[in-house]
Amino acid sequence: MHALAQADDSEPSKPTVRCRAHKFGGSSLADAARIRHVADLLLADDASTQIAITSAMQGTTNALVALGEAATSGSKWKPALEALHQRHNDTAHALLQRPAAAVARINTLCGELAELLQASSLLRQPGRTALERIHGMGEVLSTSLLHAHLVERGGDYALLDARDVLVVRHTDLGAVVDWEQSAAKLAEWRTQHPQARVNITGFVARDEHGLPTTLGRNGSDYSAAIFASLFAADELHIWSDVDGVLSADPRLVPEAVPLTAMSYREACELAYFGAKVIHPQTMTPAIARGLPILMRNTFRPEFAGTRIDAVGDRNPAGPVKGLTLGGDLALVCLEGAGLIGVPGTAERVFAALHAAHISVVMISQGSSEHSICCVVHQREADAARDALQDAFTRELAGAQVQGVTLQTGISVLAAVGDGMAGTPGVAARMFDALARARVNIRAIAQGASERNISVAIDSADAARALRAVHAAFWLSPQTIALAVIGPGKVGSALLDQLQTALPRLRTQHTIDLRLRALASRSNLWLCEHGDAVDWHTRLQQPPSEASLDLLTKHLLDTHLPHAVVIDCSASDSVAARYPEWLAAGIHVITPNKQAGAGPLQRYQAIRSAQAHSGARFRYEATVGAGLPVISTLRDLLDTGDDLLSIEGIFSGTLAWLFNKYDGSKPFSELVLEAHALGYTEPDPRDDLSGTDVARKLVILARESGMHISLSDVEVQSLVPASLRSADRDAFMDGLAALDAPMQAALEAARSKACVLRYVAKLEQDGKASVALRELPASHAFAHLRLTDNCVSFTTRRYCDNPLVVQGPGAGPEVTAAGVFSDLLRLAAALGAKL
Repeated sequence: MHALAQADDSEPSKPTVRCRAHKFGGSSLADAARIRHVADLLLADDASTQIAITSAMQGTTNALVALGEAATSGSKWKPALEALHQRHNDTAHALLQRPAAAVARINTLCGELAELLQASSLLRQPGRTALERIHGMGEVLSTSLLHAHLVERGGDYALLDARDVLVVRHTDLGAVVDWEQSAAKLAEWRTQHPQARVNITGFVARDEHGLPTTLGRNGSDYSAAIFASLFAADELHIWSDVDGVLSADPRLVPEAVPLTAMSYREACELAYFGAKVIHPQTMTPAIARGLPILMRNTFRPEFAGTRIDAVGDRNPAGPVKGLTLGGDLALVCLEGAGLIGVPGTAERVFAALHAAHISVVMISQGSSEHSICCVVHQREADAARDALQDAFTRELAGAQVQGVTLQTGISVLAAVGDGMAGTPGVAARMFDALARARVNIRAIAQGASERNISVAIDSADAARALRAVHAAFWLSPQTIALAVIGPGKVGSALLDQLQTALPRLRTQHTIDLRLRALASRSNLWLCEHGDAVDWHTRLQQPPSEASLDLLTKHLLDTHLPHAVVIDCSASDSVAARYPEWLAAGIHVITPNKQAGAGPLQRYQAIRSAQAHSGARFRYEATVGAGLPVISTLRDLLDTGDDLLSIEGIFSGTLAWLFNKYDGSKPFSELVLEAHALGYTEPDPRDDLSGTDVARKLVILARESGMHISLSDVEVQSLVPASLRSADRDAFMDGLAALDAPMQAALEAARSKACVLRYVAKLEQDGKASVALRELPASHAFAHLRLTDNCVSFTTRRYCDNPLVVQGPGAGPEVTAAGVFSDLLRLAAALGAKL
C-alpha cells in the first residue's frame, strides 16, 4: 500500500475513509517537480471521494501583496508582474506535455491582474475588493496548474473556484462563513460537476454582497477546514514541509520532537503564539464536526505526522505536550495602592486598551490587586501606555495610582498540555528549570483549565529559557555547554571518558554534553555549536589566543540553558575566576585544589557567589580523586553527627611511594617512576613537600566549618632545603638528594618494626598536621594497596570504630572519573534522568 494510505491508519480496525480532504501549502507547490509530487500523492489516495485545496506557489502571495503596494504607491510594478507571469508559464511548460490551454489560462489571469494593478496605480487608494482580488490570484493560478496536470495524467477531477461557492462576512473576529448559503451554492455546483475528485482554490471567497474577498493570512488552511466540512469529509490532511507539529520551535530547540497526537485545545494553545501548528480559526469548523486534522510532510509522506482531534494523545508521555515562544512583546503595568478592592478597575483597563485597538496577549494580576500587568505587542506598547495613562489621569494626579510602567523586550513562554490539568508540580518544574537556567520571570498567567502556563521573560533569555523548560519536561535531552581547562593528563583522560560516554548518556539518560571550549595554558579552542567531535582533532585546529575573558563570553553567549567550566589545571589564576563564573551562573567542577585551599577570603567569595546565583561548585576530586571523601563528610555533618577527628593517607602518590619503598631502589628512582605514571602533580614537589596533602586537609577542614588556611597546617616537607626554590627541571635533576635522608628514615622505622607512611590529621579543635610517621605493621595504614587513599572519620557516632573510605587515590583515570561523577551529579540536579 502507498505511504499516503498506510500512514492514515493509526489503528488497525479503523474503517475505510469515505471522503478525505487535502490541503497543500505553498512549499509543496513551489515548482513543477513539487506539483508533480503532489499529484502522485493525490492519485495514490484510496478514498472514494477526495477534495484538494491548494495555496499559491511558494512566495507568490507575498509577491502579489508587494505588487499591490507598489501599484498603490506609484512605484514600478510591471517588471515584478512579468517575473510572476513568466514563473507560472515556465512551470506550465515544465509540468505539462500539452501546456497550451494552461498557458492561455495563465495569460488571461495575469492580464486581469495587470488591469487591476493599472487601476490601482491610477486611483492610488483602491478599494478592499480590488486588493483582495490581487492577493487571491495566486491560488487561482496554482490550482489551475495542478488540475491540468492531474487531468493530463488521467485523473477525473473537477476544478472549483471557491468564489463560486463560498460566502463569508468579515467581522472583528475574522471571516465568518455563511454555511447555509455556501452549502446551497455547493449543492447547485455539484449538479454540474459530479466528479468524485475536486481541486479547489484556497484563500479566496465572496462576501455577502457577492464581491471577491479573501480569508486573510493562513486563509488556505481555513478554506480547507471549511470545504472539508461542506463535503462532510472524514479527515483533513494539511501538507507542509515539516513532520507535523513539533514540541518546540526547531530553530531554537534542534532537539524538538514531532508529536504523534494532540487535542484541539492543545493545538489552539500552541498556535496562539505562532507555533507552526495550524491557525485556531482553521480548527473552528473541524471542532464543530469532530473532524480529525492530520498535519503531514509532503516530502515524507511515509511519516504519520500529527493527528489533531477531540481526544488527543491517548498515551501521553508526560503532562506537557509542547512549548511555544512569542517575541516582540512588551509588559505594561498599572500599579497603585488605590486599586486594591476597587470594583471595575480591570474593566477600565481592558476598555481603554480596546478603545485604542490594542490586543492583549497575556494578563497577570496578583490577589492583592495592587497591580495589573498586560503583555501587548511591542509595536503597540507606547499606545497601550498612553491609553492607560489617559484612562487613569485622575487617579495618577491624586496618587491613587503610582504609575503606568512599560517594559519592552519581552517574550512569553507557554507550556501546553491536556495532561497538566490536575497534575501537581507542573508549575514547580517549569519555574525550577527557569531558575536553574538563570531566567527571571516578569509575570505569570495560568487559566482555570490548567492546560497552559505562560510566563513573561526578557527576550534576551528567551532561547535559553525555552531549551531549559523543554529539557525539564524530558521533551529533549538536558543540554549542557562545557568548557574544559587544562587538557593535560587528567583533562585528557576526562575528555576521552566524555567522548566514549556521550552516545549512551544521550540515549539512556537524556544528557547532551556540548564541548564548546577547550583551553590550555597558552591556547584556546572554541566551538560554536559544541558538537561532539573528536577533541584530539580540535587540538589540531588553529587556536585563539588564550583568554579566560573570551572563554567566559563564549560560554555566556550560548543559548544553551546551562554552562559548566571544568578546571583540570592546577592554576591559582584560574581558581581566582571561580567567584566571577559562579556569580554569572556558570557551574564549576574541578580537581584543582587552589580554590578550596587557597586564600580564605577567596574561598568565602566562592561560597557567597554560589549561594547568590544558585550555580553549583563541585570539587569531590580535589581530595580523594574518585573516592567519595567530601560527600561522606558532608553526609555525616548534614545528618547531625559531630566530627572528632580526620586522619588518613591523602596522597595516592605518597602512598604509592612508601608502599613501594623498601630500600631495594633509591627513593629518587621511585619518584621518577611515579611521575612517568602520572601519579604525581606536574611538579612532584607539590606532593613531596606535603603541600598537596595539606591543601586536601584544609579543604576538609573548611568543609567541616573550620576557618583555617594553608599556613595553619604544620607540614613536614620531604624536599631537601637546597631544592625547594630551584626550578622544576633543576629539582628533577637533583632528586638524588632525597635518597640519603629517606634511607635513614626507613632504617629507623624498621628498627622499631614499623613502616613509613605520610599521614594527615585534623583534630576537633582545628589543629592540622601532615608528617612522615612511623606506624606499627598492624596499623590499617600499613596494609594499603599501592595507590590507595585511606581516610578515617572519627565522629560521635563512629567513635569506637571509625568510618573508613579507602580506594585508589592517584592517577589520571580515577581523578577524571571523579570529575565525571561530579558532572553527572550536576546533570541530575539540573533535571536529567539519572
